[in-house]
Amino acid sequence: MGSLAQALGEALPRLHGCPPNPEISALVEGLTAALLEGSLDIALPSEGHREAALASALGHSTDGPLVVEGDRVMWRRWWAQRQQVLEALMARACKPHPAHHDHPQTSAELSQSVAAKHRLDPQQQMAVQAVLERQLVLLEGGPGTGKTSTVLAMVEAVVHQQPDCRIQLAAPTGKAAARLKAAIAPLALPCTTLHRLLESRGERFGRNRQHPLPLDLVVVDEVSMVDLALMQALLEALPSESRLVLVGDSGQLPPIGAGAVLLELNAPAQRQRLGGASVRLQTTYRNNGAIAAVASTLVETPDDSIALPPATLAALANLGASDNLIWQQQSPRRLPDGLLLRLRQRQLQLQQLCQSTTTNDPGLAAQLLAELETLLVLTPLRRGRWGLEAIHQELLGATAQSGPQHWPIGTPVLCQRNLNDLGLANGDVGLVVEREGSKRLLFGVAGSVAGSPAHLLIHPAQLADAQPAFALTVHKAQGSEADEVWILMGESGRPSQRLLYTALTRAKQRVILITPST
Repeated sequence: MGSLAQALGEALPRLHGCPPNPEISALVEGLTAALLEGSLDIALPSEGHREAALASALGHSTDGPLVVEGDRVMWRRWWAQRQQVLEALMARACKPHPAHHDHPQTSAELSQSVAAKHRLDPQQQMAVQAVLERQLVLLEGGPGTGKTSTVLAMVEAVVHQQPDCRIQLAAPTGKAAARLKAAIAPLALPCTTLHRLLESRGERFGRNRQHPLPLDLVVVDEVSMVDLALMQALLEALPSESRLVLVGDSGQLPPIGAGAVLLELNAPAQRQRLGGASVRLQTTYRNNGAIAAVASTLVETPDDSIALPPATLAALANLGASDNLIWQQQSPRRLPDGLLLRLRQRQLQLQQLCQSTTTNDPGLAAQLLAELETLLVLTPLRRGRWGLEAIHQELLGATAQSGPQHWPIGTPVLCQRNLNDLGLANGDVGLVVEREGSKRLLFGVAGSVAGSPAHLLIHPAQLADAQPAFALTVHKAQGSEADEVWILMGESGRPSQRLLYTALTRAKQRVILITPST
């Protein structure tokens, strides 16, 4: 990315007939590097940079690639896309739903009735009332704040108001969709990934303005992972009177793709425009002990200029022996012995389970896949001594780069692309198993409906670019949860607070956090 940033910094002024300018080159290089984090803009370093951008054809021309907005500069292409998406979302947020417009009193009474039945707190009741009145609701909250129970109540209220309502639940990844499907199981509603819902065809989608979704309510979970392009595709596929509920946690990592929609909606100006369409849940109902306490310090005073804020370091230093978060400081020169021991135990355990369990029995296959959700090992790095490659080299040796057909039975496998024909999504994790003497890959199917198989057996050759998944990057683990989470928080050269917050909040019971010793 460094060489690309430098090349663009030199090439763009030349293509637009501008004389070389180190300040313009610095802005182009900074914007190019920011895209690696999914960020569309950067702060203007100085008034000199601002004046240079406004004076240059790159910034003042409508054909120029840069836009100056306040004290920030951004790429014009994504600036235009961002404006389109935000205006479309605001239009929905401000537009009353026809059912409420015709019977406003009924909406108020219904929200009160549902709130009393589910014992909702004031913020949760506001969310129920908002979904009855508006065509867009943004529901935010950290772990344990009751987002899922609020969504259940919101859906129930909409069904009372609109009995023939066609409802779809969706999430950006297969794992997040599976979690959402399990959480709303009492409602027996369809749930799938956004790409599958929109009938993704590479860079295009089968669902669009000419072929809209036949739905009245769409609930999107883990919206922090949704980028501008995916949100724009969803908005274009939604009928004009469909309701849209966006659910997420703004403390988590932004999407890998360009444009963090949830962070954009959290800007003060946008939150003011959303008004009552934006509801933030603040009461914590699930006490997750020290994990939650440390995580909260990362979002109370976010500062990406430092690795960990003082409040986080203080909370870690004060951990007790009985806390559900253990902090270890280890030499960054090699993988920690304790982690390798735990992973080798895991490797043997999964191998034995796969040898003793038949994948022909749906119940036993489901139990085998559920075992994957008991442990997550996370790192922000792919390379380096604490990276994914080093971990899998230790566990799989020379076969680590050879593909799943060469891996031992019981090896977790990561799907790295959306395969709609198979029902698999980027980020799905399965297992190498053996059936009738041949290796196969066992996956759960997030979008399965009643009566259809909940798991899938495929040949290793059907999964191009598969990677071993004894450990995952924090980005790939978004949408996942596990009882036990190990976090190798090595120096990644990237802002650490959202990374660590996202990693910590994957844990349901226990975390072992390992950071480099000084």
